[in-house]
Amino acid sequence: MLTPGKELLKESEAAWQRYQDVASGSLLNNEQQQLLRSLFAVSPFIGRVAESYPEHFVTELFVASKTAIQLPDVSGYEAHIAKVLEPLNSEEDAKKCLRQLRHCWMAKLAAADILQQLSLKESLAHYSAIADAAISESLSWLFERYINRHGKPLDAGGNLLPLLIIGMGKLGGRELNFSSDIDLIFAFPEQGETQGPGRNLEHGVFYKRLAQSLIGLLDETTADGQVFRVDMRLRPFGQSGPLVTSVNALEHYYQEQGRDWERYAMVKARMIGADEQYQQAFQQLIRPFVYRRYIDFGAIEALRKMKLLITQETRRQGVKNNIKLGAGGIREVEFIVQAHQLIRGGQEKSLQTRSVYKAMNELTELDLIDQKQASQLLDDYEYLRVIEHRLQQIDDQQTQQLPSDELGRARLCAMLDEPNWQELQDKIDQCMARIHSEFRQVVGAESEDDEDEQSLQVLWQDMLDDDAAIEILESEGVNEPQALWTQIKNFRQESRRRSSGPRGRAALARLMPMMLRHAIQHQHPERLLERLLSIIKAVMSRTAYIELLAENPGAREQLCKLCMASPWISEQLALHPILLDELIDPQQLYSLPESKDYASVLREYLLRIPEQDLETQMDALRQAKQALQLKIAAADISGVLELMNVSDHLSALAEAIIAEVVGLAWHHLTQKHGKPEGTSVDNTGFAVLGYGKLGGQELGYGSDLDLVFVTDANYQGQTDGQRPIEVQQFYLRLAQRILHLFTTRTVAGILYDVDLRLRPSGQAGLLVTQVSSFARYLRDDAWTWELQALVRARPVFGVPALRETVMDIRRSILSQPRNEQELRKSIVEMREKMREHLAQRNSSMFDLKQDAGGIADIEFITQYIVLRHAHNHPELCQYSDNVRLLTEAQQLHLLSEVNAQNLINAFQIFRCESHALALQGEQLLEEHNLDAERQAVLDCWNQLLEDQR
Repeated sequence: MLTPGKELLKESEAAWQRYQDVASGSLLNNEQQQLLRSLFAVSPFIGRVAESYPEHFVTELFVASKTAIQLPDVSGYEAHIAKVLEPLNSEEDAKKCLRQLRHCWMAKLAAADILQQLSLKESLAHYSAIADAAISESLSWLFERYINRHGKPLDAGGNLLPLLIIGMGKLGGRELNFSSDIDLIFAFPEQGETQGPGRNLEHGVFYKRLAQSLIGLLDETTADGQVFRVDMRLRPFGQSGPLVTSVNALEHYYQEQGRDWERYAMVKARMIGADEQYQQAFQQLIRPFVYRRYIDFGAIEALRKMKLLITQETRRQGVKNNIKLGAGGIREVEFIVQAHQLIRGGQEKSLQTRSVYKAMNELTELDLIDQKQASQLLDDYEYLRVIEHRLQQIDDQQTQQLPSDELGRARLCAMLDEPNWQELQDKIDQCMARIHSEFRQVVGAESEDDEDEQSLQVLWQDMLDDDAAIEILESEGVNEPQALWTQIKNFRQESRRRSSGPRGRAALARLMPMMLRHAIQHQHPERLLERLLSIIKAVMSRTAYIELLAENPGAREQLCKLCMASPWISEQLALHPILLDELIDPQQLYSLPESKDYASVLREYLLRIPEQDLETQMDALRQAKQALQLKIAAADISGVLELMNVSDHLSALAEAIIAEVVGLAWHHLTQKHGKPEGTSVDNTGFAVLGYGKLGGQELGYGSDLDLVFVTDANYQGQTDGQRPIEVQQFYLRLAQRILHLFTTRTVAGILYDVDLRLRPSGQAGLLVTQVSSFARYLRDDAWTWELQALVRARPVFGVPALRETVMDIRRSILSQPRNEQELRKSIVEMREKMREHLAQRNSSMFDLKQDAGGIADIEFITQYIVLRHAHNHPELCQYSDNVRLLTEAQQLHLLSEVNAQNLINAFQIFRCESHALALQGEQLLEEHNLDAERQAVLDCWNQLLEDQR
């Protein structure tokens, strides 16, 4: 008998008074009234229902004049709901009636349960039957209206196709607790269109709308509350997946995409209210996914990890004393049973059951669990399930949390007929300790190391709602959790739609929590995560790379370090995933060749590729360049390489690649046409001049190559091959092939963008110029800006004799006397024109190259000094880089020491900033303190060229 203390009865006084105000003429006798008041004392939910529906609830509560609760027939719920819904014409009326029925039935069941007039198995059967009836009859009522509105969804034989509803979890096992969500998955039999007088709908659209209405009918919170909270997160692809899926799509998903936790969930899956043919078809579809043909010990690890995730989430939410999710809780009993089912269910068909009770019985029959252990486990399980019901019957809340307040504890003690809280707590603790001991033996215990490693694993599941996920990220100290969660959610959705096979999905599931951990430890986690995800997207279908990152902490560390430092590097890695190979050995990553050794390093990349396989050679060259550039960038970022040496390495790499490209082009061309007389692979009669940044050894990340091709070959005659061509034609084709090798986009991208506009006559000129013509053009026809460009020119390929010839021409041209006024005027006009066309014109930003006082001004000053004074000082023709030219000018007293050092200092600082900007994928400097350097450049400009500004 329920005997709440005086304090509880006093607490329920207001509820009892409200009930009496609305229950005029109640036929309850004194004993029944006293019992009802006692129920109010322990369950405010029962009080609210009695107050809201006295004529439907209280007058039908007791059997005649007795204290026995008058319960509905467990098999009669469907008929009752159907009868009530049939005359209704609006969904609003249907919602109201369904909620009234649900509350009255559940309050009666709660009363009978609390008064111990129902066994646990009976109460589970009632709660599950009410849910089944509410789902089936609500669907039938809606389905008829949808057919009238949109036509009938029919198969080829004219048979009506139903919406298939799969009940999951405790609903699927017919073991629903008192105040539970219902986990559902919706499916439809086949694609097609509805048939009717109105506008036809595709079946997918029809069933989606129908499912949405059904969810609204059951789940929507109205003034009368809810029937059941509907949870759709167990559907394929979780929250990001379609609400309703065709059976074919469902089958494909579980064959190709299904995950370990979904196997666990599907153990209890059943169709609700469907015809036998659909029931059987569904079981045939899902059985191979859930139950392996072999003994599947891998299921233990999957279940252990799943339990770890649940433990982590409850811990994050500060949940203690949870009789379902805590150590030794209800979930662990289910895990024990389902571990055995998943391991051996494929061979032992008797284990393929949704019921915990039946499964436990079969486990004892098969001697997999000792009879005594099984009996104790079930006793403890039932004890916790009873407590779960009592907790939920207090206020119709879905909770498994033991109360921390005195009132809640007093109510629970009264409902369980316990004298005090401490004795009840001790019994619960003993019960949960026994369960947890069994769990550890069957499934294993999670270690703290496992927990740390997988601490963000829960974010990679499809079962978290947005608020819970954001709360987890906030607890990790993330300042912008919403932005980070959006990234994770969107990427997870995309990854689920890409087929990478079970191995790839498992590797990605291991990798992602580690990457999230790396991201949230940085100052800008969303920025780093965005870069990391761009790379993971690129390699998602390449399981080997995902496994490399998942298994190699050093590689992960390097990847995160490089991506955080440079979006340019992350873009390169995303475009060329083969570069991830370079991350395996961090020591090797930061080990750079000497500048002079790039040629031999490059040859090693090409060593095993047949010379005839041009396409593979082109890819190998691109991969080698990308890998070596990544090494340079890594050394730059880490401080291993001084910033001003970055350009030296990038320029040396470019020169080595030019030599390889010319060699390849020469080989393939001579194979076909032979070679010009007096030439060989070691003396091609061909030279390449580097201009601009390459010429000045100031190449940056992503710089193009300004090149000019010259030859000292005699154009008379033909090549000596089987298909001879004119010598001039040969060198033209050689240049074209070189361009092809550089600029053709293969799967590995392009090698370099090449600009040939600085050749004699620009775009109108020949691709290859004879040395004599080159000298004549520069002497007679070149514009001042072309002479400026020549200051930064140097041979980067060719035999020594030809290189020296070209350098002699350069020295000769630069050393010619020039009219000072005309030179100044031309240079200043060109600078203004360049600034007008190329400057970014952003007053709040600094364009390092083109803005006043920037790099271009320093280059023009240097070029002016060379062109102005080289006829008297041939030493100025020796170098092509700005720093050494400015140093030479200082030593020759053409520049004051102050001006020279200011220009060199500014140039070096600007170049360093330029490298940094390139690594950040930026062009303009947003925040800087370079005004002093800029002003020094402008002062020097004004001193040398002021009368022309």
